[in-house]
Amino acid sequence: MTDDAQAAADASAAGEEVARLLRPDLRGRTAYGAPQLDVPVRLNTNENSYPVPEAVVEAIVAALAADVRDLNRYPDRDFTDLRKALTAYLQKQSGVTVTPEQVWAGNGSNEVLSHVVQAFGGPGRVALGFTPSYSMHPIISETLGSTWVDGLRGTGTFDLTPESAAEQARRHHPSVVFLCSPNNPTGTALPFEVIGAVLDAAPDAIVVVDEAYAEFARPGTRSALTLLADHPRLVVTRTMSKAFAFAGGRLGYLVAAPEVVDALRLVRLPYHLSTPTQTIARVALEHADVMLGTVEVIKHQRDRIVDRLTELGATPVASDSNFVLFGGLADERATWQALLEAGVLVRDVGIPHHLRVTAGDPDETTAFLDAFARLAPTHLTTTSTAPNQEQPA
Repeated sequence: MTDDAQAAADASAAGEEVARLLRPDLRGRTAYGAPQLDVPVRLNTNENSYPVPEAVVEAIVAALAADVRDLNRYPDRDFTDLRKALTAYLQKQSGVTVTPEQVWAGNGSNEVLSHVVQAFGGPGRVALGFTPSYSMHPIISETLGSTWVDGLRGTGTFDLTPESAAEQARRHHPSVVFLCSPNNPTGTALPFEVIGAVLDAAPDAIVVVDEAYAEFARPGTRSALTLLADHPRLVVTRTMSKAFAFAGGRLGYLVAAPEVVDALRLVRLPYHLSTPTQTIARVALEHADVMLGTVEVIKHQRDRIVDRLTELGATPVASDSNFVLFGGLADERATWQALLEAGVLVRDVGIPHHLRVTAGDPDETTAFLDAFARLAPTHLTTTSTAPNQEQPA
């Protein structure tokens, strides 16, 4: 046997051994991930295309220099100063007053979502979400032992009505319910009445409203933060990855009743937020006005995408986020590949005849729209392509 053949055989044997030892419910799964390809225009992961402003870079570096001397000590496990900074930001951004005791943070919003499921979901409990929605909600729920239920949106549409959401919540008796506003991948804000309807219909559930893209919502869009005072089972999650142009900083957070936050301490790992993470997030929040300076530009590019795709014959979904889901494609995989060959990376989110594109800077947006304009004559279909969701959950 050649060396290469022996290496392949060893790898196969090791793979079989690991598969034998792996939890049965994890066998055959694939890890979450979007392609990270070296192309001129990357518009597939809803990142903010603008770099961190130089003034903020300088402030972060200066603050980190002081931290480095004390890295022999564990970080503040309750991230006290960061929670105060998040509280002040939320007050200014939303007009809602919350206390530091209501705020919890983690390494990205996925970690705080996992804390919620660890504390309130798990074996023998149901987690309910309404697809298409954020794909990490079922992954987090199922890998932590919860039974995931794919709730339905409207037949032939992506709408979710209070009546439909409440009926499904009553039917499935969930312990955790996930709602998104704005929703990913559709980009649409949630009808506000849905939140109250689900809270009433699922009295034994923690109801999570994922507001990762809240800063991009159109004027007049209400935040679930306004409901917190009256609903102790409500959790609102947010992130600094999107509007703050801070995806590499990995800071997500939630706001809930202090009692819910206390429960999350039971499942978090010790000292889960490093000193540098706390510092760079706190300094970024102190410069929130500068960090959020590109939001209006991005919203303009988002609306430009919607308008132009409509002109070209596609069917974009009006968006409250920093991305646009668009349909009308004869073969979404072929279109994805053709755009990639043109140097533009977008996201195939698994919805037939649809793709999702992040609103980038003006040059990136132009590159995408020009590439799609060249493809439109041969890649669009004239038939309705909205997915059929008539089958029961």
